[in-house]
Amino acid sequence: PSSPSAPSTPSLPPPPCTCSDSWVTFASNLPAKPRSPIVISDSVFALCDVGSPWRSQWKLFTCTLNNHNNWVCLEKHEWADIFDLIKRPRLVRGDGNKLLMIVGLKSIFSLNPSCSTMLILRLDLEKLEWEEAGNDSGSGNEGEGEGAAWRWINE
Repeated sequence: PSSPSAPSTPSLPPPPCTCSDSWVTFASNLPAKPRSPIVISDSVFALCDVGSPWRSQWKLFTCTLNNHNNWVCLEKHEWADIFDLIKRPRLVRGDGNKLLMIVGLKSIFSLNPSCSTMLILRLDLEKLEWEEAGNDSGSGNEGEGEGAAWRWINE
């Protein structure tokens, strides 16, 4: 017995392309593989772990779309305390000229520090100042998401 034939599918035209035809190739002159690169205005921002295999040390790098072969480490002396305590950071585009970084804070009392607190930090790119945008006041243990409360901080 012959198998039933599949119903014919109407042929539709392809959807219009909303993408750009030009691609930009970025130089790989960063000290490490970039983590969570984002574009804000005409600049690209990325995090790199420039530490050792035993100790992470995160740095924020930037370049402009017009000069994408020239990555610059964006840092201030005051940021050292923040970047020494963070674990597994991720960048997210904020409102306007602001960059958000979602981080876990390392426990300073353990040889194998786990994240005990989650923070959302906001960087004002005009002032180059970090501020806390939100935090997780839960226990921080894996699998214990219920009952954790986020505290959002408005500007």
